[in-house]
Amino acid sequence: MYNNLFEGELVRLTAEEPEAMAKAYSAWAAADSEYQRMLDTSAASLFSVKKWKEWLEKDLEKDPPTFYGFCIRTLADDRLIGFVGLDGNVVPHGEAFVGIGIGDRKDWSRGYGTDAMRLALRYAFMELNLRRVSLNAFEYNPRGLRSYEKAGFRHEGRQRQYLKRDGKRWDLVYMGILREEWMEMYQNEYTRT
Repeated sequence: MYNNLFEGELVRLTAEEPEAMAKAYSAWAAADSEYQRMLDTSAASLFSVKKWKEWLEKDLEKDPPTFYGFCIRTLADDRLIGFVGLDGNVVPHGEAFVGIGIGDRKDWSRGYGTDAMRLALRYAFMELNLRRVSLNAFEYNPRGLRSYEKAGFRHEGRQRQYLKRDGKRWDLVYMGILREEWMEMYQNEYTRT
């Protein structure tokens, strides 16, 4: 058993007040449109702190929850750097879709996303007792694809020429991990004495 299910090697997962989350999300989107383009097929757009806060509060009111979301904070200096969340058919089918975002470019490629994804998977399989976790990513995000592979995700397919960005067509890549694959990958970590 882990003393802290929500703490990894580089980051910890936290619950944040909607106001703090809204300020961070708004700032990340305004500072770097690539952040949004890695997350969504929609056109990059800006939302006010008020709009973000309203959306977050509405999402948090759902009962029972269909979304298990966390903020990502660094262990070294306790900075809020991103989010990770599980969404989907958690109860009836034992599966969820995971999404993650690291907001500030200076925090990219430092291992934070991989560590946070590992924590999200640990929560998914050890706490929610899920059978499967899926994600999709854009072909133009090789850094993210490598991070997901490090966390244990396998390529399951792709939708060719799914999205047009910057005058080029890009594939949408589907990835997933099953509980037994995750258990095998992390067996040594969970059988420590």
